[in-house]
Amino acid sequence: MGVEAPIVPGIMPITNYTKLARFSDACGAEIPRWIRKQLEAYGDDSESIAAFGEEVVSRLCQRLLDGGAPGLHFYTLNQATPSLRVLDNLS
Repeated sequence: MGVEAPIVPGIMPITNYTKLARFSDACGAEIPRWIRKQLEAYGDDSESIAAFGEEVVSRLCQRLLDGGAPGLHFYTLNQATPSLRVLDNLS
């Protein structure tokens, strides 16, 4: 018996390292070390964090779609702009 329902990846744009870490801990998910190190290096530079997050999440979304994901579900957390920016970056 295989899975018949489509599996839609959930995407949460990276806009704030502290919030991402809290969300990740609450879900039991692990932030990849290379992402964590880069975000820590930005410290309180919110513009750099947002730009880095947009780039990383855009690449991830493109890979998911190219790999056959039937769509993407964005967790906007009442901030639509980061998700819209990622969508604009997809081909």
